[in-house]
Amino acid sequence: MLRVYDEGRLFGETFGEDPPRVLWLHGWGRTSADFSVAARALAEEGVGSLSVDLPGFGSSPLPEGVGGAELYADALVGLLRQLATQPIILVGHSFGGSVALTLAAREAPLVKHLVLTGTPRLSPSLSRTVAPRAYRWWRWAARRGLVSEARMERARQRYGSPDYRQAHGALREILVASVNESYEVALASLVTPVTFVWGENDRDVPLDVAVRAMALVSVPAQLRTLPGVGHLTPTEAPGALADAVRDALRS
Repeated sequence: MLRVYDEGRLFGETFGEDPPRVLWLHGWGRTSADFSVAARALAEEGVGSLSVDLPGFGSSPLPEGVGGAELYADALVGLLRQLATQPIILVGHSFGGSVALTLAAREAPLVKHLVLTGTPRLSPSLSRTVAPRAYRWWRWAARRGLVSEARMERARQRYGSPDYRQAHGALREILVASVNESYEVALASLVTPVTFVWGENDRDVPLDVAVRAMALVSVPAQLRTLPGVGHLTPTEAPGALADAVRDALRS
């Protein structure tokens, strides 16, 4: 059952009767339900956790303003401080992992361990160079008022990524901001141990991103690769995330 947090700005589901020791943050276009299998398995072992709908997804309203992971970290920091009667484990998938990384870098005393899967995207400048030439022309023409908004939207629908095509209004602006953020500095500044859990078949954020991220951190870190698993680790391999949490709790 979803509960209200932060005066109605966040909705989430708690698992277990004990105070949450784990905070789960889902990916772009997903919801808190992605982590239900892993969270229930841990709850049966007495580990309480909370999985939230990030602002603008599921039942949570849009955030106030437009931005990427920093904006979402601002929206979640109050909840993190409320939960962290003791340092907790942050688990983040995809965009939620970028938010978790940002929170861990900013609020290190509140985070015992960081578990990242399919995140963060690195070198966002690379993504800006792969836009089809035709779409770059449409953007050039739109900036100069040479095409209507309706025609520009048709171009977006034709050439944009699935996430971009499905996002509208503020969420589209937030998506653009998030994919143009850089997380190298946050990785390098971590003082919290981190576990990367990665699907070997992840095509959205390939395994080499995890290898590059590992090289940037100076804290204890490990990489666990999952054969046959793609980008949606929370639903494809929930047991692997639960195992990472168990090991983090024992450390």
